[in-house]
Order: sequence, then structure tokens, then C-alpha cells
Amino acid sequence: MAANTITQAVYEQVIQRNPGEVEFHQAVKEVLDSLGSVLEKHPEYVDAKIVDRIVEPERQIIFRVPWQDDKGDFHVNRGFRFEFNSALGPYKGGLRFHPTVNASILKFLGFEQVFKNSLTTLPMGGGKGGSDFDPKGKSDNEVMRFCQSFMTELCRHIGPDTDVPAGDIGVGGREIGFMFGQYKRIRNEFTGVLTGKALNWGGSLVRPEATGYGCVYFAEEMLKTRSESFEGKVCTVSGSGNVTQYTVEKLNQLGAKAVTLSDSNGTIYDPDGIDDEKLAFVLDMKNVRRGRIKEYAEKFGVEYSEGKRPWGIKCDCAFPSATQNEIDGNDAKTLVDNGCMLVAEGANMPSTPEAIEQYIENKILYGPAKAANAGGVATSGLEMSQNSLRLSWAREEVDERLHNIMIAIHKQCYEAAEEYGQPGNLMMGANIAGFVRVADAMLDQGLV
Repeated sequence: MAANTITQAVYEQVIQRNPGEVEFHQAVKEVLDSLGSVLEKHPEYVDAKIVDRIVEPERQIIFRVPWQDDKGDFHVNRGFRFEFNSALGPYKGGLRFHPTVNASILKFLGFEQVFKNSLTTLPMGGGKGGSDFDPKGKSDNEVMRFCQSFMTELCRHIGPDTDVPAGDIGVGGREIGFMFGQYKRIRNEFTGVLTGKALNWGGSLVRPEATGYGCVYFAEEMLKTRSESFEGKVCTVSGSGNVTQYTVEKLNQLGAKAVTLSDSNGTIYDPDGIDDEKLAFVLDMKNVRRGRIKEYAEKFGVEYSEGKRPWGIKCDCAFPSATQNEIDGNDAKTLVDNGCMLVAEGANMPSTPEAIEQYIENKILYGPAKAANAGGVATSGLEMSQNSLRLSWAREEVDERLHNIMIAIHKQCYEAAEEYGQPGNLMMGANIAGFVRVADAMLDQGLV
């Protein structure tokens, strides 16, 4: 049977088994579309049904999360953990708390995580979880009660050698702390069961910065293939959370100028650039006061566009760092028409298939999320190592390890794309390189 026929049959089975889960379907199709030449070269993957197995989570956990607000009223949310693949190590991937969370979004994220973690070469499988709980507008005590209820159920399914969750949208240091405390209370053990912990009780230096820094390091490698650097480049960045903040910080350090930030309400455009002083305001506004990005426009007297995303603003490089499918085909065409030469994805799957077609057609340097934003989980892996060794590495050492990992990920993607006849197509390269490592491990381990 032809390779394309095999992948199409698997895709149709995914749709049949997971009806209506469009984000998951999209993530699976993107990977399967890259694997035709791999399956032709490796018939052993076909014989062992590796593709059929890799699209099905090893374990799916769904549970209720009852909690009480400050007025004494009770609420019930839904909790999830999708443990997708453990061929390379314990399941590893974030927890997301957001009202949009559902099975489709978490399956797409867990599936992507398998290949992202593979690319880091660290011993980590892939998983994802979370809840449709919204921490925005909740008191610290309400968030604590929710996190304790959530972890009361989740704790029986995770562990330092089984499944090591981290943070994601809506889950920062506060939430990780509350969940860790509940895990420790129930299990009576102090282990590295969560990453993203505070520095004074097991966290890693550079972890908050890692996804943003790593994305810029990856983009820097892409620019080098065209003998370019960030010096003087104008960059649009979406979002205003953790990934965005440290993307902007690293761009500043490398001589670029970031000119946009956004949130779900709108976008600010600062043509003078978001320098370190302005960025400090953003960190306080978002991380401490939990404010809205419109406050930046009011503070610094810059343009604010209600309900708009940054992709209409002229730039050299774009860093979509907010959420899935935030750049569609029309946005991508606008980026191309405005002379954008590079797109590096800080968020997970922020570009639609139509947008990706535009990038590749127009030979834009395109860093797909599973490669470009792998710095976060790479540093989570380094945190796991430090926890296992009961020690802490210096900031410079962690940053150097992160930088080297991102250079190595780019090299893997670049070389895999060349080997399979798609030179320069880092999306194909990332999918292939990530898949082959997991597939080989699954073959070695037999029918599991």
C-alpha cells in the first residue's frame, strides 16, 4: 500500500474516533502530510503500525473538579490529562486553565508535545492537560481551592518517573505552587513532579524566560542560513504573557526592535520599540496586577487597535506568541506583502494550514512551533534533571544549555528536510526528525 494511502487511512480513522475535534485533526494532518517519504524509506514503521499507534493517546483521563468560591457557592469544572506517548521518557507537557479548554485542544497540544519533546533529545514523552476553569478575576484563595481539588484527582496519575506536568496558559508560578503543595500533602513526598516551580524550592533559573529566549535563538539560526542577523530588524510579537515578554527581552538584547504586543481585547503598536523600561512596565502589569494591554497605550501614548491582531503592521520578522490559529491565510498574505522574511512560532500551532502554505510558497523562513518554542519544555527537562540530582545550576549554565539545545533542534530540522528532499522546509524537517526518534524507540520497545 502506498505511503500516502496509509497516512490518509490513519487520518480518516482519527476523524472517525474523535468527531468534531478540529484542532486535533489539524495537528495530526500536518504531521501525517510530512511522513510519506519516511514510510517509503522505513517499511518497518508500516509493518508495526507505528503511525496508527502514535496518533492514539496511551491514556486519557477526564475528571470533575468541584470547588468553592469566596461567597461559599460551589462550582464544578472539568479536568483533563492526555498521556500521549512515553516511548522516550515520562509524559511531559503543560497544564492549561482557560474557559476554551476541551479535549480537542488538549489532544492537539499533547500530540504536538510528543514531537517537540523528541526534538530536544531529552528523555521526555509527551502529554498535556488542564481544565476549563478561568483563573482571571478569581481571588488567590479561590485559585488555591480549585488547584487543590484539581490535584486531589490528578495526583494518582502523575509522578517524577511517570508524568511530569508544567504550566501553560493560565497556569503560572502561583498555580504550580498550590498544586505542588497539595501533591506533597497527599503523597507525602517532595519530588520533582511539576516543573515551573519557584526558585527557592526546586525551580530552575531561566525557566520563565526559556520559551521566549529559545524561540529567538531558533530564529537566529534561521537567519544565519541567509547570512542575516537580528540587528536593526523590526519585529511584531503577539500576546503579552510569559512567552511574549521574554521574546521581546531577547530581541532587544540581539539588536532587534519589537513594536507590538496584544491580548484578547486588542493590539498596541509602539513604533519606537518596546525597550527594557517599557517591558518592565508590561511585566508588572501582566504578572503582578494582571491588567490589560490597553494600559500600555495609555501609559506611553501609543496606538491601540481594539479587536485587532498585529499582523497588519509592517515588519521584518513575526513572532506569533498568543494562541492557536491566530494567523490565517489573509494575515499571512499581508505579512508577505509587507516584506516579512521570517515567522517563528512562540505559541502552539498559531498558523492555520493556509498561512503555512503562504510562508512556504513565498520562501519565508518559517520556524514551526514544535521546534521554535521547544525551549520551554527543554528547560523543564533541565529542571527535572536538577531535581533528580538535588542540585541547582547557575543561570549562565542553564542559558548555555538552552541555547545549545535550540541550535541542535534547528540542525536536526534543517538536515532532515534536506535528507528527505525538502531543503529549507523546517516544518517537514521538524515533523520527520521528531517522528523518527519516537518511532525507533517504539520499535525497540515492542508492542506497547
